Amino acid sequence: MTDLHFGIRHNLAQFTHQLIQVFLVGLTIGMMRTVVPALAESEFGVAKGSFMMLMAFVVSFGFVKGTLNFVAGRLSERHGRKKVLFWGWLAAMPIPFMILYAPTWSWIVAATVLLGVNQGLTWSMTQTAKLDLTRPEQRGLTIGLNEFSGYFGVAVAGIVTGYLAADLGPREGLFTFGVAVTLLAGLLTLVWVKDTLPWAHAEGRKHAAGLATGPVSRYPTNISDQPTTWEVFTLMSWRDRRMFALSQAGLVEKFVDALVWVFYPVLLYQRGLSLAGIGWIVGVYGFVWGMSQFLTGHLSDRIGRRKPIVWGMWLCAGGVALTLLGEGELWWSLAAAVTGFGMALLYPNLSAAVADIAHPNWRGSAIGIYRFWRDLGYGIGALLLGAVASLAGHIEAGFWFTAVAMFVSGALVWWVGEETHPRLHATQVHS
Repeated sequence: MTDLHFGIRHNLAQFTHQLIQVFLVGLTIGMMRTVVPALAESEFGVAKGSFMMLMAFVVSFGFVKGTLNFVAGRLSERHGRKKVLFWGWLAAMPIPFMILYAPTWSWIVAATVLLGVNQGLTWSMTQTAKLDLTRPEQRGLTIGLNEFSGYFGVAVAGIVTGYLAADLGPREGLFTFGVAVTLLAGLLTLVWVKDTLPWAHAEGRKHAAGLATGPVSRYPTNISDQPTTWEVFTLMSWRDRRMFALSQAGLVEKFVDALVWVFYPVLLYQRGLSLAGIGWIVGVYGFVWGMSQFLTGHLSDRIGRRKPIVWGMWLCAGGVALTLLGEGELWWSLAAAVTGFGMALLYPNLSAAVADIAHPNWRGSAIGIYRFWRDLGYGIGALLLGAVASLAGHIEAGFWFTAVAMFVSGALVWWVGEETHPRLHATQVHS
């Protein structure tokens, strides 16, 4: 495998297959984001005002997905990216059937556990595989394209399932959509996806032989060449201040997504919007987030990672607060767009920053552990949002809590973190 080439253009066919895969991953989670929370009370028996019960399925999703992200990175370094991707699609197969036949909310929580397994394995692998194929100076663009495709899928699914629920019924619409997506994804994985682990091994050999070209990343020095899982975990979590800043920001930004997933549909439904109307407003958030990442990821390849991350955290804080400061579909769509653009600025660039300073030998593990902390934010955020809303007695308190948390976390990235882009580091060091 010594003739392997790196870069998007050299690997365009396989890169495209991976983009299709992450679009299907986005469709899978998106089908749970409009109909299920809006109809939790009428269709699945959640008592009105039971904020903690309502958040239970997001809590389970966050903890399971976070754990599977952690596991997926290590598994992929031993068994390959393709196998782990396919295992993720196998985990998703029962979900549509569980929604169709769910007698109680506990079945939805159980289905969301499987969704967490699916998302932890599949989304991690699509991201890691594309980073294997591309060059260091393309990482921002690579992550931007990955997240663009995935969150475009989330937005499409939210809108389509809203209409399917109206035409076929909530359960039947989600069932039809879910079966079609998971079967197609599993088939495409088996037939067209290639394993990209050989590219990661080839990159590691180039670095070891001193043959790597282009700007040199500032890899952590307090870790062995072939580190244990615990070494990588502690490095990502607290031993390297740059990785700590990125991991905590990833965790906190998921408070926004947990809010949009559950509290947005409930708030808008309480204020008289139809399921299709809710789907469009949540879709605006997803579309702006997804489509803007094509630009914001590439932007960070030019101006660096830290500035877009901090700007994005603070813009998200403003967008969440705006939701409560006005009324009407146009206002809520504007607030959703502001929040979505903030997510577009921070989201791909957090992952790109991790990839900048993670050595090829343990990049899969580093990305998995970052994603562990990031998606643990779903669970922690959902618990905190549910608790805050319960204590305050109204759902709006969760919005204010999220806005404050995002502002503080962004300030921490500015204070503790540093620029990670290899070219910009080289410029700073030699200037």
